[in-house]
Amino acid sequence: MTDPFDAVLAQAAAIETLRAAITRDKLASSYLFEGPSGTGKGRAAFALAEAVIARSTPAAQHADLARRIAAGAHPDVRVFSPRAEGNRNLQVDTVRNEVLPFAQFAPFESKAAFVIFPDADVSFPEQHPEAANAMLKTLEEPRPGVHFVLLSARPDRLLQTIRSRCQRVRFQRLPDDVLHAVLEAQGVPEASRVVAVALADGRADKALAVGRVGDDGRSLADVLFELALKTDEVAAEGRPGAVVSMAEELSRSPDLAGVLEALTAYYRDVARASLGMPDAALAFRHQADRIRARAERVGPRHAAEAVAGLREVEELIAVNANKDLAIADWLFSIGREPMPPRPRKRPPR
Repeated sequence: MTDPFDAVLAQAAAIETLRAAITRDKLASSYLFEGPSGTGKGRAAFALAEAVIARSTPAAQHADLARRIAAGAHPDVRVFSPRAEGNRNLQVDTVRNEVLPFAQFAPFESKAAFVIFPDADVSFPEQHPEAANAMLKTLEEPRPGVHFVLLSARPDRLLQTIRSRCQRVRFQRLPDDVLHAVLEAQGVPEASRVVAVALADGRADKALAVGRVGDDGRSLADVLFELALKTDEVAAEGRPGAVVSMAEELSRSPDLAGVLEALTAYYRDVARASLGMPDAALAFRHQADRIRARAERVGPRHAAEAVAGLREVEELIAVNANKDLAIADWLFSIGREPMPPRPRKRPPR
C-alpha cells in the first residue's frame, strides 16, 4: 500500500505526530489542523482517514479504499463544509440532523469513521456559537472509533470551547522549492513561477491561483508584479498628476489586495538589498539588478517605512476609508526619498 501521507508535502512534524498516534493506537478523538490555507491540511485529513481505515481493510482493497475516499464515496468519511450563502457558518439544524446522527451511528463499514470540517473557523465562528454548542458533548465524548478533524487557517476565530476539545496539529508555510515544484508540475513557466512563489507567502493554493498562465501568455502574478513596478516608478518620479492617476488606477484594480501584496514583497526586497543581502535572499531575484538600483536611492529605513505604510493602507481600506486618498498619500510618502547624508567638514587645524 502506498503511504497516504506521501501526498502531504513539507509537513514532517505534523505527519510524524499523526503517524505516531496511529502506530501507538493513541489517535485523538478530535483534531484541529491549523495553519495557512494551501499547506496540506485537507490532504492530511484524508490521508489520516485512509491510513486508519486501511488497517482494518484487506490489502487487496486498499486501492479501491483510496479511490472511494478521494471521491467522497466512502460511508465512514464525511465532509461538512461551510454554507455557500450568508455568513457561511453551519446552521444548528445541520449539526443536529446530519452531523450528530452520523457520529452516533458510525462507523458503518470499517472500524473507524472520520468527520472532516474544512474552514472550521467559518463553520463554527465565535460570534455564532449555536452550532458549535450543539457539538460540544459529542466532541468531548464521541462514539468509539469516531474521529473529528477540524481544519482552520484562523483558529483564534473558532469558539474557545471547540478549540479546547481538540488536539492541535500545526501546519507550516511551504518552502519555495516545494512551491516551485508544484507550479512546475502544472506547466507554469519559470519566469512566472518566480513571481508566483514570491506572492504566494508559502501557500500552494495562492501560488496556483496567481501562477496559472492565461491565453495571453501572462499569469496574474506577472500582471501584479508589472503593476507594482509601474507604481514604484510613478512614486519615484513624484509628479503629483501621475501620482493621483496611479492611485485611482490602483483603487479600481479588481485585485487591489494582490497589488498591495506585490508592492509589499517588492519593498521588502529593496530593504534586503539595501542591507547587502545576496540575490538568493530576494523574492524577486530575477529582477535583482533593478531592485539593487532602487535600493541605492531609497535605503533600508525608507524601504521599511514603505512596507509599514502599505500595512496602514490595508488597514484603512479594511475600515472603508477612501481608497484613492489612502493610496495617494502612501505614494507621495514613497516619493519623498531620504536626502543623502552631507559630508562632514573637517575641523580646522
